[in-house]
Amino acid sequence: MDGIRRHRDAAANVAALALPLGVAAILVPFRSSFADPASALVLVAVVVAVAAVGNRTAGFLATISTTVWFDFFLTRPYQRFAITHRPDVETAVSLFVVGIVVTELAVRNRHHHEAATEESEYVGLIYEVSELAALGTSAEEVIERVRIELMDLLHLRACHYEPGNPEHPRRRIEDDGHVILGSALWGVDDMGLPGQELELLVKSRGQTLGRFVVKPTPGFPVSLRRRLVAVTMANQVGPAIGQRLPFGAPVRRLVPPTAG
Repeated sequence: MDGIRRHRDAAANVAALALPLGVAAILVPFRSSFADPASALVLVAVVVAVAAVGNRTAGFLATISTTVWFDFFLTRPYQRFAITHRPDVETAVSLFVVGIVVTELAVRNRHHHEAATEESEYVGLIYEVSELAALGTSAEEVIERVRIELMDLLHLRACHYEPGNPEHPRRRIEDDGHVILGSALWGVDDMGLPGQELELLVKSRGQTLGRFVVKPTPGFPVSLRRRLVAVTMANQVGPAIGQRLPFGAPVRRLVPPTAG
């Protein structure tokens, strides 16, 4: 999903620079009979299209590009970056301002839509994992499913499961989704997860049954929502393992580590 988004944004950035040039060039034969404000409205439509598909950067690039090519192709003196008539200046300024406003509105609408879609996907993911545990699926299968989902969810380089109560605790993603390095809170939203190995504990009935050891990709932002989903999925593994053990039974050899 994130790879698709990056490719889409890159394509939108290219379109933000190329489309306004193409549309303005198409309007050149009609500039003597087509009013400048009408041309500006056509170019605004280009900004709307780019901003709706791309991100804020694409929208801003499209706004700048439309203003520049509107000046160059559609205002006198033609083929020069200069505007001599005050109405044309006002139209160009209005085109730029409207483009910025439209971009912000499109970005906010897209953000709300993506957040709602992402929330729905996370709920479905947690439900599927909990269903696996509830239906009596083997602990090994549940662990492997969660391991695979964690790889994508947290943008990991590697992930494996270690059974038992860890003798050497690692830096940990806490139940509230925060990461503590020593006594300091790691700013995950800004810097991504740290490059060192982290652990997600797996518990059942107050007993630690194992942990997922994860190797994050440094510098890749991971939202608090994603971290909370990861914690919730790890919590679903505990019952799958715990239902096969009497309370307090040793768990070190229940599930062999899975290589990342």
